[in-house]
Amino acid sequence: MHDIVNSILLGIVEGLTEFLPVSSTGHLLVAEHLLGLPDDQWEAFTIIIQLGAILSVVAVYWRKFWDVLIGLPTSPEARQFAVNVIVAFFPAAIFGAALIKYINGYLLQPSFALPVIATSWIVGGVIILLFERVAPKPRYLDGDHLPLAKAVQIGFCQCLAILPGVSRSGATILGGELIGVERKAAAAFTFYLAVPTMFGATVFEMYKKWDLMSAAAGTDIAIGFVVSFVVAYGVVKTFIGFIGRYGLKPFGWYRLASGALLTAYLLTH
Repeated sequence: MHDIVNSILLGIVEGLTEFLPVSSTGHLLVAEHLLGLPDDQWEAFTIIIQLGAILSVVAVYWRKFWDVLIGLPTSPEARQFAVNVIVAFFPAAIFGAALIKYINGYLLQPSFALPVIATSWIVGGVIILLFERVAPKPRYLDGDHLPLAKAVQIGFCQCLAILPGVSRSGATILGGELIGVERKAAAAFTFYLAVPTMFGATVFEMYKKWDLMSAAAGTDIAIGFVVSFVVAYGVVKTFIGFIGRYGLKPFGWYRLASGALLTAYLLTH
């Protein structure tokens, strides 16, 4: 029962934070630490439940992906969309593959990661509040039809999320805003880009850590997977409308508060 409760809690954390500009990796590492979960036992679990979040994007945007797929042979717009997503995916794939040993062996170790996460949350909060004020007037209003150069630039912004505490969606949306992409358009493209990026990273990690997975953990993983999917589905459905109305500032203030609380915790433990 205890493991089931932990599975539900981690599924909620993953589903809530994967697509918000607050860092899902940071929240999962902090949650595992606060719950006292052993790294080796839950490492495979947190990798697999990301697939639930990925599937939520596919479920919300299935019509878009299907139209692109069947339109590839005849539609220039479908081919351009596919090229944009694939090319934007490459920078993070290359950097991630090159740095994966360093990331897992050092950056994600709790003794190092937690202070970095606290710092990243605070710095990221300041950057969100600042960049939301200085972002230029948007010139590109449709995330489905971005110029290839803008898609590539957003793809490079995604590489910043290699550092624990840096949000993938936050980096790509803010980066998009700074190069003239309207906030909601950047968020939509971020969702599209999440599918190959997260799927590729998850499959790669599952391959490397297959020995950590066991049939005994199957029920826990299934519960976390379903919870992650359901919660992430709600986030994906509502996020673009939320930032269209309120912007990213609420997440900036949240990051500042969370970073301050985590810093205080680390200083007193």
